[in-house]
Amino acid sequence: MSAAAVTAAGVRKRYGDKYALDGFDLTVPPGTVCGLLGPNGAGKSTSVRILATLLRFDSGHASVAGFDVARQADLVRSRIGLVGQHAALDEVLSGTQNLVMFGRLFHLTPRSAARRAAELLAQFGLADTGDKPVKVYSGGMRRRLDLAASMILAPAVLFLDEPTVGLDPRSRNEVWQAVRALVAMGTTVVLTTQYLDEADQLADRINVIDAGKVIAEGTPSELKSRVGGDRIEFVVHDRFRIAAAADAVRRLGTADPVLDADTRQVSVPVADKASALSTAVRALDDADIRFDDLILRRPTLDEVFLHLTGNNTEPAVIA
Repeated sequence: MSAAAVTAAGVRKRYGDKYALDGFDLTVPPGTVCGLLGPNGAGKSTSVRILATLLRFDSGHASVAGFDVARQADLVRSRIGLVGQHAALDEVLSGTQNLVMFGRLFHLTPRSAARRAAELLAQFGLADTGDKPVKVYSGGMRRRLDLAASMILAPAVLFLDEPTVGLDPRSRNEVWQAVRALVAMGTTVVLTTQYLDEADQLADRINVIDAGKVIAEGTPSELKSRVGGDRIEFVVHDRFRIAAAADAVRRLGTADPVLDADTRQVSVPVADKASALSTAVRALDDADIRFDDLILRRPTLDEVFLHLTGNNTEPAVIA
C-alpha cells in the first residue's frame, strides 16, 4: 500500500489537439483535505474524473488508496466516494429511502442498508427529516444527504467536485461541518472548488492548477506568504495628513507604504506581526495622527489565486 492516499505523476489527457491535463502531479497524505484550485478550464474536474476512474488518461501514473487507477479500477472504485456538482438524489423518495436505495445498489442486505441509512442520517444531522421527501429539503440538507450517500461503504478517499456551488452561506457552512466530521474519522478528501474561502476553511494543502498542471502547492498560509506577507492597514481620519501618516510608519515596514488618497488608506508590509500593531499605534500617536481603523491583514487566497494564475506557467512547490 502506498503511504499517500492519492498520487498522480505526469498525468496527461488530450482532447483533440488540446491538453486538459499536461503533466499533472499530485500527492495527498491520508486523512487530509487537498484543495484543487484553478480558473475555469484549468483541469480540476478532469483530474477528479480520472482519479475516480470515470475517465481514461493518455499517459502518466495515478493511484488511489494504494491501487493503480488504470490497472486496478475496480479496486479503486470499491474504496472511493464521489460527490459531483449536482446532487444525485431522487426527490420523490425520502432521505431514508434514498440511502437505503444506495445501500442496496452497493449490495447491502435490506437490513444492513436500513441500519446504515439510520447511522448516516444521524451522523449528518438529518435524523429528524429522514422520513420527509427530498424535494422539501433545503440546499444544504440535500448536499449533506448527498455526502451521506457517498459514505455508504465508508470510503477511504472522497472526491468532492465543487460541492457547495449555488448554496447560500448557511448551507455552505453545513456542508463544511459535514466534511470536517468525515476527515476527523479518517477519510481523505480531494476537493475542487472555485470558492477560495472554502479552500481556506477546509484544505490542509492546496494545489493551484493552470493549463492542466500544478503551478504551486502548499498550505493556505504558505501560499499567502508568496504574495508578500502581513501588512498593517489603517484609514487616516484627516485626508490631508495621509502623507504624514505614511512617514510615521515608514520605518516599521519592509517596503515603502502604499497610499490611497480616495479611501484615506495607508498600507505597509511588516515582518514582525507580533509587535506591528502596537508599534504602529504608538508611531501614529507620537505623530499626532488620528485614524478611523487599523488592522493587521494577511493576503487572501483571492490575491494568491490572481497572482499565481496571471502569467505564471512554471511549476513551483512551496516547502
